[in-house]
Amino acid sequence: MTGHTIGIIGAGAVGQTVAALLIGEPWCDRLLITSRTADSATGLVADLDDMAHVVRAGTRAHAVTVAELDQTDAVVLCPRATFTNTASRDVRMAGLAANAPLIASLARTLTGYTRPVVMVTNPVDVLSRLCATISGAPTYGIGSATDTARYRTALAAHHRVPVNEVDGYVIGEHGDGAVICASSTTIRGTPCAVPLDLIRAELADRPRRINAGIGRTRHGPAAAVLSALRKLLDVEDGTDVLSVNRAGVWLGIRLRIRAGRPTVQPLELDPHETADLITARTKLEAAYRTINHHEQGARTCL
Repeated sequence: MTGHTIGIIGAGAVGQTVAALLIGEPWCDRLLITSRTADSATGLVADLDDMAHVVRAGTRAHAVTVAELDQTDAVVLCPRATFTNTASRDVRMAGLAANAPLIASLARTLTGYTRPVVMVTNPVDVLSRLCATISGAPTYGIGSATDTARYRTALAAHHRVPVNEVDGYVIGEHGDGAVICASSTTIRGTPCAVPLDLIRAELADRPRRINAGIGRTRHGPAAAVLSALRKLLDVEDGTDVLSVNRAGVWLGIRLRIRAGRPTVQPLELDPHETADLITARTKLEAAYRTINHHEQGARTCL
């Protein structure tokens, strides 16, 4: 399938990486990029232009205003407010107060937008809800997809098997309240032992190692965005773990996406996992109540 136009809001680490991945996708014809400053958007477009010519890709990038995103088939939201994150726990949730007004403002410009919005900005579950509530657009957060990839990688390393032989999921919150679905995890179709303490430690430490080494996570989340876009735009069918509305709260859930239409595929949870999911849900609801005043304000339709 060809002919898609993707909008990217935010020309930082993740926005740059998402754009670079999309340049190589045969189904993506155009990228429309906007950022906090015109210089960052135009600079990224020039760099992508060089890349496209070198690799002989047909995708072309353009710097635009947010109002021009009505021409797109999907929008990726990955801006980040300027703040210093000093948290040692609940690191992703620490950006809530700073990022909420930024996402609320952008969501107002997306009012009336009916195509998929893929949220990257943290805390991704809470901000997906804020964006969807204000804009009305179908909004999907990619946090649990990244957590699931890290879980499978860590478990494969522990059992010394290829990652593609591991089938297991992380759902709920993208953060300290992530729910590891150990009871339904299999290797080569067979239930396996999951050393939860070791896995939880690795899931917590992995982003810290990335941040310490290169400043910010980018490639894993960008790949999760690409995976979600392929399915939501009916380029391919498959299963993904995305943050969506479940009885009013956005949290990571396994979805089966066919012909661009997502259907929830509930996982069988044991009592401990069920309790963890309830705890994550309660936490996300409480976090949203601290920023739901941003729902108020004028809306500008695309």
